[in-house]
Amino acid sequence: MKTLSKFALALALSTSIGGLTLVPPAFAKEKKQEATGPKMSPEALKAAQAAQTALNAKDLATAEPAIVQLEGLAKNDDEKYFAAVFRYNLEQQKIQAARAANPNAPINETVLASPLDALIASPVTKQEDKAKFAYQRGILAYNGKQFPVAIQYLNQAKQLGYNDPNLSLQLAQAKVGGGDAAGGLADLDASVQASIAAGQKPSEDIFRYGISRANAAKLGPQTMNWMQRYIVAYPTRKNWRDVVVTYGLAGNSVAKLDDAQKIDLFRLLRATGSLADQNDYLEYADDVQRRGLPAEAQAVIKEGQAAGKVPAGNTLAKQIATDAATALKAEGSLAPLATKAKASADGKLARGTADAYLGAGEYAPAIELYRVALQKGGVDADEVNTHLGIALARSGDKAGAKTAFDAVKGTPRAGIASLWNAYLEAPAPTA
Repeated sequence: MKTLSKFALALALSTSIGGLTLVPPAFAKEKKQEATGPKMSPEALKAAQAAQTALNAKDLATAEPAIVQLEGLAKNDDEKYFAAVFRYNLEQQKIQAARAANPNAPINETVLASPLDALIASPVTKQEDKAKFAYQRGILAYNGKQFPVAIQYLNQAKQLGYNDPNLSLQLAQAKVGGGDAAGGLADLDASVQASIAAGQKPSEDIFRYGISRANAAKLGPQTMNWMQRYIVAYPTRKNWRDVVVTYGLAGNSVAKLDDAQKIDLFRLLRATGSLADQNDYLEYADDVQRRGLPAEAQAVIKEGQAAGKVPAGNTLAKQIATDAATALKAEGSLAPLATKAKASADGKLARGTADAYLGAGEYAPAIELYRVALQKGGVDADEVNTHLGIALARSGDKAGAKTAFDAVKGTPRAGIASLWNAYLEAPAPTA
């Protein structure tokens, strides 16, 4: 995920120092007349003016001793305030110079903590500036992996009215980094919802961060929620494949699936045009072939070859295609099996025949037989409802498909059904 800049944006106060003119305080001519300007002793004022002149000229060697002198002389709030301002500005310029000299060298930003703390605590600092300083102090702590400190200052910035759009995101990241994944992700979710309500589309990085952190924390429902919303917001073929693989096709996937369950994810990749390479096509085709679905195996191989993903001379592809053709010839028409299934005592034959129709892309008889299977019983209702939903989705009946997918409750099939529900909701996949 793209992180916030490490103080790439100078604080408003430090960037305006060049326009800040320090003059000796005006002493009252009459007792009732109020003095104007900062209250500083002549010695402190002289050191401050020398520091300001040197900083404006980027003469850090001259600025350093002047600031040290001011820090030693500072007694009242005004003097301490300007000492902190100049110290921050000096350290900021040192960091900028070091980056310019060697962009790849490690930079010590912790030197900014002390002047920022002083500015936040100073009664001279305006509230809107305190909010900015607290935010920057939180970022500094976050970059140093001091997550409790980061949370403290970021919350302070929020309470002071700081309204940078990154604040909620940074606070969420700090909570996650500090071990409160659930709390951090809840804040991140609130930030996303607020952005959407304001008519803004959260970036892909935010969704990917939510998915990865929820998955790392083994928060299954939250992981599914982030994946669903991500793919609806950014329905590219690559993103579809990433989400499906993350859920159940990778070694460290969210759910551990058996081969039959994986087939339903391959079907989703096929429906979204997200089968990526010959390995996807061949694994999918081999799985359905071994499950007794030759029509589907044959169709997948042909699609892979037509897309240029499966070479015509691939040995495994040839074998699958040959075996599928032989099985289809032996199988013949499914109509007699459908008739027999409707007369059976349970729904097992209806389920198996419906699977064959689904694999062949004949959705109407598949839908009818899945409903027969559910009515007669003796089958895995979650599996049948998943397949019924797929058939309905592929036939164009989104409302019916959603009803079927919503009926899937068991783990891990509920996750598969959730991804198919996202397919119903998402716009057509893009390249």
